Amino acid sequence: MIDELVNQINGRFSELEGQMSDPGVIADRERYAEVGREYRHLQPAHELAKEYLTLKDDLEGARELMEENGDDPEIMRVLAETPERLEELAEAIRLAMVESDPNDDRNVIVEIRAGTGGDEAALFAAVLFKMLTRYAERLGYGIEVLSQSPAEVGGFKEVTFAIKGDGAYSVFKYEGGTHRVQRVPKTESQGRIHTSTATVAVLPEVEDVDVELNENDLQIDVYRSSGPGGQSVNTTDSAVRITHEPTGIQVSMQDEKSQRQNREKAMRVLRARIYERALEEQRAEIAADRRSQVGSGGRSEKIRTYNYPQGRVTDHRVKVTVHNLDEVIGGHLDELTDALEAEEKRSRLSAQAGGGGD
Repeated sequence: MIDELVNQINGRFSELEGQMSDPGVIADRERYAEVGREYRHLQPAHELAKEYLTLKDDLEGARELMEENGDDPEIMRVLAETPERLEELAEAIRLAMVESDPNDDRNVIVEIRAGTGGDEAALFAAVLFKMLTRYAERLGYGIEVLSQSPAEVGGFKEVTFAIKGDGAYSVFKYEGGTHRVQRVPKTESQGRIHTSTATVAVLPEVEDVDVELNENDLQIDVYRSSGPGGQSVNTTDSAVRITHEPTGIQVSMQDEKSQRQNREKAMRVLRARIYERALEEQRAEIAADRRSQVGSGGRSEKIRTYNYPQGRVTDHRVKVTVHNLDEVIGGHLDELTDALEAEEKRSRLSAQAGGGGD
């Protein structure tokens, strides 16, 4: 079975290499980009397949030599170590070939909201904002703040921003859910640890063609922008609230001075939320009896705990704990993302095997 898969990978990779240098493909920009994407996607599996075939040949050669020179230590080592490595490679190849999430290449819209914990939750929302934007910057993604609602003590009641770049959703989709912090607030005189939360929603950003919105389904209200404490910060009705009546989803924007700009931003977020809701319904149907939370984007479950006194971060979905809290909140999430990505691939592989590739 694995040999057949390896042959398929090598055959397809050779085809793609040929197409990448085909003048007809090069002349067609869209086709060339499509071939390039598939080539890059298949490259890791191809490297694993090459190593698999090399080791397989080494093992067969060692078995033949064993009959002539059975006490050679190098032959004994190859015979002892290679079968286990071939098994590891076979598993890695299967995982590399798991069908990816069709939204992985998209930009994302991230919404962070202070949860339970009052002022401390708002301050924690700001920590998460800084953590995710620093992570995005480290990976070379662009960031665009769409709206923010600052809390009077500092931090955010909520903040919405876009992360732009190839594959942004594939990286940030694992951040969706409830994040919990355990720490001693600056205002706490007794030194007691408080627990507070903030929720993160990660939505793939979609184009007009992906989500068709009927203007008749939209209720659009305009009003005057207001700042902290409710005071008016604008003398014109530039703030916009759009309600999608069939779903009840509502988006408000007031950060821009122009009503048109606020409306455009609100429509971007509205489309993303409607698309995400449709995805969640689809996932619920497909995975009714599959309990994996990885990659579900569910907002209710507690996905991660940041414990300041002990300097540790625990991701509850993959039961991974790291002891470098300062680095994590400074934007170094790679270890957690890698563990979550591996778990999602294992889960998808299991679902494909158990569901006949549904």
